Amino acid sequence: MKTQYRNLIGPQVRKIRYQRGMTQEQLAIKLQMAGYDRSRGTLAKIEARLLWVGDHELFFFAKVLDVPVSALFPPIDPRDPDLHETIDRLMTRRF
Repeated sequence: MKTQYRNLIGPQVRKIRYQRGMTQEQLAIKLQMAGYDRSRGTLAKIEARLLWVGDHELFFFAKVLDVPVSALFPPIDPRDPDLHETIDRLMTRRF
């Protein structure tokens, strides 16, 4: 049985956080200071793709990580003729 993950951005958030040399606690604090009140534990669940992330929440991550919103997503070609299958595959596999 395939596992259905709840977001696509988790692995990208983790990757960018690592690149910035930040801990989950540090990122959680920066998100809280930006107005996105989430704990380190919640951030860990987002990175593990266990929690859904709303579209409005993407802007907090982009702001705090200083990246465009598009950088939060894995590379996906919107012209891919099998776009639906590509997204389905991304949502059912662990990065």
